[in-house]
Amino acid sequence: MRHTIFLFLACLATTLAFTTTLPPTFAHRPTPTTTLFASDSDKEGGAAIAKPKVGVETKQTTRQRQKSAQKQKAKSSEPVSRRDEDFQDAPMFKVMLIGDESYDQAHVVERLCEIMDDMDENQAAIVYRQAQQGGKAMCGKYPLEHAEMYKEQLVRSDPLIYSDVEDENK
Repeated sequence: MRHTIFLFLACLATTLAFTTTLPPTFAHRPTPTTTLFASDSDKEGGAAIAKPKVGVETKQTTRQRQKSAQKQKAKSSEPVSRRDEDFQDAPMFKVMLIGDESYDQAHVVERLCEIMDDMDENQAAIVYRQAQQGGKAMCGKYPLEHAEMYKEQLVRSDPLIYSDVEDENK
């Protein structure tokens, strides 16, 4: 019995939830209506959009462009360069390997080949021998930033490899 009552109340609640009629407390109250368009008897307009009393006249004038004679420049055989292409090469610096009797030739040659991309084992061995005989030898010429980077990488090797950066014109 309870089940039937419960089912009835659920159906009643569902039906009331989806009905469009309002309870008497919320009954529809009439609202005053306004006319949106002016009637023929209402000449002044009222609430509707009124026509302007003043007439507006628009004039449209068009002008034709006259062709003007253009001056022609004499054509030259070579194009005119608008930029001066005076590029200066970056100053070059020498990376110098400083000779030391404590160096191991295999280690120095290996590190020179790893750090400097443009050097092979034969060139590295020649640079090592020149540094040992003359006190220092040139590994290559590079822009300042590259030369300083190569020097730092050589100095950070373990065991230490002494190197220096010199100006190309020295």
